[in-house]
Parts: sequence; C-alpha cells; structure tokens
Amino acid sequence: MSWLKGASKDTIPIGKVPRRQKSSRFNVQDAVELEKLPLFREVTPAKRSELFMRKLVQCQVIFDFNDPKSDMKGKEIKRQALQDMLEYVATTKGAITDIVYADVVKMFSVNLFRTIPPPVDREEGYDPDEDEPTLEAAWPHLQLVYEFFLRFVESPDFNLHEARKYIDQRFILQLLDLFDSEDPRERDFLKTILHRIYGKFLNLRAFIRKSINNIFFQFIYETEKFNGISELLEILGSIINGFALPLKDEHKIFLSRVLMPLHKPASLSTYHPQLTYCVVQFIEKDPTLTKTVIDALLRCWPKVNSAKEVLFIGEIEEILDVTDVVEFSKIMVPVSQKLAQCIDSSHFQVAERVLYLWNNEYILSLMHEYIDVIMPIIFPPLYTHSKQHWNKTIHSLVYNALKIYMEMSPDLFEKCSLYYKVTEEA
Repeated sequence: MSWLKGASKDTIPIGKVPRRQKSSRFNVQDAVELEKLPLFREVTPAKRSELFMRKLVQCQVIFDFNDPKSDMKGKEIKRQALQDMLEYVATTKGAITDIVYADVVKMFSVNLFRTIPPPVDREEGYDPDEDEPTLEAAWPHLQLVYEFFLRFVESPDFNLHEARKYIDQRFILQLLDLFDSEDPRERDFLKTILHRIYGKFLNLRAFIRKSINNIFFQFIYETEKFNGISELLEILGSIINGFALPLKDEHKIFLSRVLMPLHKPASLSTYHPQLTYCVVQFIEKDPTLTKTVIDALLRCWPKVNSAKEVLFIGEIEEILDVTDVVEFSKIMVPVSQKLAQCIDSSHFQVAERVLYLWNNEYILSLMHEYIDVIMPIIFPPLYTHSKQHWNKTIHSLVYNALKIYMEMSPDLFEKCSLYYKVTEEA
C-alpha cells in the first residue's frame, strides 16, 4: 500500500497498467535473410514436395516481436509461407508424406516451445474475470503455426504410425507447459490440439491424463497459479464423457483426489463452469458417486467468501438436477441443512441464489418425496425472514418458498408454524 502514502484522502489511486507481455522468451537468431519462395500453385505438382520442405525449414527462423519495426520484410515472408502451407495442407490431397513429419514437428516445436514468462505484476484489485489478459506479441506468426499444425493432425493423410516417432511423451509435456500462457487465444488452440492428439494417440492417453493430474496437484497444493486450468478441465470433460462403464477405480480416485480439491483455490471462479461439468459427468456415469461428491463439497464449503458460496449453490443445483430419488435420500439431510444455513446468510446474494432453487421443478419434486424430513429443517429461516428482511427480493422469494411448502403438505406446514411460534416465545 506504499503507493497510497502522500495521496490526499479523496484521491482514488490509479494502479499501473500491466506492461505488454514481451514476446515470451524465444531464442531469436541473428539476422537471417529469408528468400521469398514461390506459392504452391505457382509450381508444378512434381516440385511441391520439395517446396514444402523448404518452407518448413524457412519457418523455423524466429523473429523478435518486441521491436515491431525490426526485420518487417522477413516477418512478412514467413507469414506468407505459413499461410501458403496452411492452404496447401487443407486443400491438397496427398500433401502430407512421410518425409515431412520430422520437419513439421520441428517447425512447431521451434516456434512454440518456449519459456512462458512469469505473470506480469498486477496492482491490487486486478480481476482475471474482468480485466484484459496480456496478449502474446508474436501472435501473427504463432496463430498460423497453430492453425497449420491443427490442419496437419486433422488431415485425412495423417499417418499415425509415422507421427508416433515425433509426437511422444516429451512433446506432450512441452505442450502442457504452454497452457500457462496468458493469451486465451493460444490456450484455445492448445486445447483443441491436445484433444485431437488424445483422440488419435491411444498409446499417450494414460500419460496425458497423468500429466494433467500433476499440473492440478501442483496448482492445488503449491502455486494456485496456472492460466490453463479451465481449458484442461474442458478437455477432461470430453474425456470423462467417453469413460466406459463401470468406471475404473483410478477414475473414481481422480474425482475424489483431484476434481473435488479443485474447489479450494481462491481463483475457482475462473474455471468453475468447466469443473462443475466434469463433476456432473461423473454423477451421470455413476449415480452412486453423488454422496461422495456432496460430502466433499460440504467439507470445503466457503466460510467467508460469499461469491464462492454462490458458485457452490449453483453446483449443488446442477448436481441435484441429475440426482435420482434413491440417491437424494442419502444426501437430503446435510444438503437441507446447508440450504437452511444459506437462506439465513447475512449476504443477500447467497440467500437470493439458494431461494431460486424453489423455481426448479425437478428439485421441488425431490423435496416433495421427502417433505416430512426436509420441511422441518428448512422452515425456521424461511419463517424468520418472512417476518423481517431488508431486501424486497428475498422477502418475495421467501414467501414463494413458504407458499410452495404449504401447498405440498398443509398439515405439516401448520405443525411447523405452531412449533416455531412456541419455540420463539419460550
């Protein structure tokens, strides 16, 4: 807070604007004069394979984007070469032959595998949900390299047997390191490429899952800093969707030891939708996991962070939406106790979010099945706030919930009212 010293009391301090990220830490070569090569359509088909190899080698030259004006001619020649290769692979049958694999992977590696710089120092008040990310200065070339490699992997001519010689475990680890890039455009390409590799390279699947787990463990228990958590969870959402039944023990362990602890970090809001999707996928695959998930969620329920509480309530709703009556009976008491606690919250957004559950027809049908157990737990805070609450929206939502309960079981509602009045007077 040293920047506040000396400022007048009515001055709003203005934080520094985060500096533009330098073009990562590329190994920029000394000045290399690039020769402008002809386009593929300008040469005969017999010469295209050789031209392809020359362009792949040419595109292994790295330029310094920290100085936008340096070697503009060379940058443009490389950009055109990348664009031409991209179109060639996308439109020409038989463009990818076995001899190009080594140079394609080398070109990809040279351009992209680099040290991701540490995060820019952020002034107090920086919000990753609201503030602009720091973008990669070298994107004009990186984007085309990513697009080219994605077309290469997706091509009908792609030879898995040949590719396995170059796309190995070391390649995967370097690819995963890039997920820490601050540029969301880069992480989006990485997500798609890793997903395609997972789909094609059966021999790498277990290694990819294990390596992603290691990133999560480091994030949860050591750093709490990694930019690509949401993208990795998105990939895992698709992977979980394809799990065979019955679920293997290793997958259930992943749920309890990796996914559920991911609810703890302070930056949960940046990846919560993807995390919830993964958790719900597990419950849809195996409903008996519902109690495991709910117990873990209640154990790490935030105590002083109301924004996080709202996220947890949303997740509870999504879980209940896929929970059957049998599994609901195993969790109804602890869930009802937590809902009652949230209705009683001093933070109106928490109370408001939980009361919106009474607009969910399916959840109401679950409650109706066990109304004799649930109503006595939830009734007290509802009744209290029907008498007094400063927020009009809460007031109206409470009345709605009470009205629904009264219609579900008039006799029980009357008993709860009488009991509450007696205990209140005592």
